[in-house]
Amino acid sequence: MKIGGLEKLSLIDYPGELSAVVFTIGCTFRCPFCYNPMLVLSVDRNGNSSLPLGQESEKGHTLINEDDLFLFLKNRSNKLDAVVITGGEPTLQPDLPEFIRRLRALGYKIKLDTNGTNPEMLKELLADKLIDYLAMDIKAAPADYSRATGTKFDFEKIRQSVKIIMQSLPAGRQAAVPYEFRTTCVPGFIAEDKIAKMGELIRGADKWYLQNFKSDTDLIDKSLKGKPGFSSQEIKKFADIGRKYVKKCEVRG
Repeated sequence: MKIGGLEKLSLIDYPGELSAVVFTIGCTFRCPFCYNPMLVLSVDRNGNSSLPLGQESEKGHTLINEDDLFLFLKNRSNKLDAVVITGGEPTLQPDLPEFIRRLRALGYKIKLDTNGTNPEMLKELLADKLIDYLAMDIKAAPADYSRATGTKFDFEKIRQSVKIIMQSLPAGRQAAVPYEFRTTCVPGFIAEDKIAKMGELIRGADKWYLQNFKSDTDLIDKSLKGKPGFSSQEIKKFADIGRKYVKKCEVRG
């Protein structure tokens, strides 16, 4: 696993659980409003990090050794409940299933954050009962996805991932794996009509969380730094529209 950093304690990343957050290196997207540019951009064409172990990025993520990570998590297994795997895009890592198995052997619940570009990996993880909670980003309305992600790709993979997540019922489980969808609302990418189109994409979903764009941090598109987000009234209106499509749509943060 290419690990870009570790948040040793989080009270908010896994609902109802004390968790550590593991950040993986590399991403399939280049979203201009991404909050983790060093995790996304600090890899070469072979997926190797351009930073040496121990060097801290601008975001404060320090590239760490996998053995050191597991030593830390083993020592904290009686204090933490879960591990959140985020990025970057974790499903890029071919050894992700084995990495999760090692975490589960320590007794941890697992939450995975994904952008939905690797439905095959999601199927594998769910079939092997390796995930306890899933969160998938919905970046934009379908017609705007390439602009919002800075890439050209097969959007059908996003649709497949949405379907896999919403219909996940691994053998032996009495209920689907808990999940949520989430969207960062960025002016120029999100509007009332676009929220409606995104709602159609995930119609019937359990939970959809909206968060306002914040520009007081490092972003992939540096021209966005300092740009205002939406007003609280505008975000609340987006959530009202979202509730027409999903069971629960709330503003987070």
